[in-house]
Amino acid sequence: MRRFIALLAAAVVGATCLGTVPASARPSPSPGFADVLDRQGTPQSAQVPPANPVNVFSDAGAWHAYALPAKGDTSAYGGFTGPFYLAQQGPWYLSKAFSKIALTDERGRTIPLPAPSVHSYPGHLGQTYRLPGLELDLDLRFVSDRTAMVRVRVRNHSPRPRTLGVSWQGQLLRPDREPMRSAPSLHSGPDGVRVDFAKVNKPEKFVTSGTEQFRVHHPEAVSTQVHGDSYRTSRRAPLRLAPGGSQGLSWGESYTFTKAERDREANTVRSATRLPALAAARVDQRWAGYLRRGLAGVAPAQRRTAVKAIETLTTNWRGPAGDLHDAGITPSLTESDFSAGYWPWDSFKEAVGVSRFAPKLAESVLRSVYQHQFTAKTPDRGQDAGMLPDVVMYTTPSEGTNERNTKPPLGAWAVWQTFRHSHDRAFLREMFPKLLAQHEWWYRNRDHDHDGLAEYGATVDPRNDTEKAQVEAAAWESGMDDAPRFDKSAGLRVLKNRDAHGQVVGYSLNQESVDLNAYLVADKRYLAEIARALGKGTQAHRLTEQADSTAKLIRDRMYDEKTGFFYDTDLATRRPLVERGKGTESITPLWTKIASPGQAARVRQSLTDPQQFDTAIPFPTVARNSANFDPNGYWRGTTWVDQVYFGVRALENYGYRGDARTAREKLLTNAAGLTGNAPIRENYNSVTGQGRNATNFSWSAALLLELLAKP
Repeated sequence: MRRFIALLAAAVVGATCLGTVPASARPSPSPGFADVLDRQGTPQSAQVPPANPVNVFSDAGAWHAYALPAKGDTSAYGGFTGPFYLAQQGPWYLSKAFSKIALTDERGRTIPLPAPSVHSYPGHLGQTYRLPGLELDLDLRFVSDRTAMVRVRVRNHSPRPRTLGVSWQGQLLRPDREPMRSAPSLHSGPDGVRVDFAKVNKPEKFVTSGTEQFRVHHPEAVSTQVHGDSYRTSRRAPLRLAPGGSQGLSWGESYTFTKAERDREANTVRSATRLPALAAARVDQRWAGYLRRGLAGVAPAQRRTAVKAIETLTTNWRGPAGDLHDAGITPSLTESDFSAGYWPWDSFKEAVGVSRFAPKLAESVLRSVYQHQFTAKTPDRGQDAGMLPDVVMYTTPSEGTNERNTKPPLGAWAVWQTFRHSHDRAFLREMFPKLLAQHEWWYRNRDHDHDGLAEYGATVDPRNDTEKAQVEAAAWESGMDDAPRFDKSAGLRVLKNRDAHGQVVGYSLNQESVDLNAYLVADKRYLAEIARALGKGTQAHRLTEQADSTAKLIRDRMYDEKTGFFYDTDLATRRPLVERGKGTESITPLWTKIASPGQAARVRQSLTDPQQFDTAIPFPTVARNSANFDPNGYWRGTTWVDQVYFGVRALENYGYRGDARTAREKLLTNAAGLTGNAPIRENYNSVTGQGRNATNFSWSAALLLELLAKP
């Protein structure tokens, strides 16, 4: 027994990066937080639609996920929907319900399963079937970043003993087209069934190395027969139940990429399935810690929404795999394009939210992107030393990896906010040189005229071979992809940036962007805070002086007195580009406390004007009275939760707490589904409140959690 406890404790520590908890802990369920997300659904095909309608559940960094059977779908009764799995870069369903349990009576007749009662809870899924004289309970938890554990409890409510046969069955749900269709193959094994995957390379659709495997492990003696794409596993010993008695069963379902992973996972699976109550208690205790920390400062009426945000972030958590050597958070497991990569723009915000309930995971989220930071020794990227690529994937470089541009410099903010919760000074020492190298890269490669104000731009990359491609990369670099200020008709041109030897090291747009430079001021100030915490007083003083100098440039050049707003400026004339209209990028000087009190008062007038930014959900990315306003656009008039966060904090910074409170309440009241069981969305129609684009979106969840908690 002690050996198994030690093995399980070691496995949990390694898989979750979150430490151990007392084995004696037996937290009670949280019925008040049941079903904060509707997790019912059954896939119709192996390929996941671009926006998956099923809000799948994952945890602990696993690369596979499950859901609850759809109401009335008898074909899925007895199991959990899925698994949904990531083929390195894209999501697929392996089955409608791969492991469905079946019971037979004393005469060998299958006992039909009625419609179950199903629920999702923080950290696990559950379902209950009430049969004549019997009750069948199933629950599913992730015990590591590769294994889900399913537990079953069969209760005999009849006055007579029962002897029941137990079996499991399932069927592959194959992709429609080759070579994906032939990739999975079904095989029997001594402890259950497994699915092997052939080598396939369809970037952004289906990528496997030929070493992947999904496997079901039973701790007791079983026998398995495979017939084509279907299988049946039978428990050799019958289940004997005394009157009023009950018996438990458990099994593990592991999705691994390599044999080395399977070898490492063996102890975790063995320990969890032999001591399932202990394994479940450890998961529940981990989640009790999440809720205790994550709900601190959240009003009781808003705690279900906060739990939804936490569940969204943990479902999007991926453990180390392939070239992703640290656990990170993907933008959305239910959006095909956002399911398997890390974007620094997203990761910075995600780390800030995650740090509230899991600081060590937040540290890993930041490492996950800085691990791919370019250095002087990076092949073909020496000129970009310090830069973070826009997105990194399981295989780097790959078709999904984007080195054409980076994302805005919010790294020092994210590191400092994480430190506030972790108090881990070693983490600051680790990150400081990386943050400093990134900061210096901006001025070396994106300040065309060396005046201290930077521009968005593009890297020297084969895919940036035309001016159109360079403008596109620059817009992506801002994170505001199709915002009107990046329209070609707006007079954009691309300029070459050269080093001291005349070598082209990158490209800049001919406009200095207000948000970028405000972020860089904040970056300097957070770097100064980190330097002070590390005893680097002289460096902290120098960074603070630089921040003050850049802040003055922004106040003097980027603010327009006539309209009372901040704008990007023309690089040649140094005048604000007022004709391009107002956008939320101009909130940034208030969020970073750059604006003077008088400037902030004028900006506040626009932010609280219903014809500009005070829409049903405040702070649309483009002012409502702009000719470019489109509430269903991407960055042309929708509202994004991060922009609400920046806007609320901006107003608070200058004492407009009533306005900030009103904006926050309008988001919570008018954004469709936030207070119900619908998923948190990527963005929202700013006029109607309807959710738009990706579901279960991480940075929305992270900064929503920040808005719900006290600063």
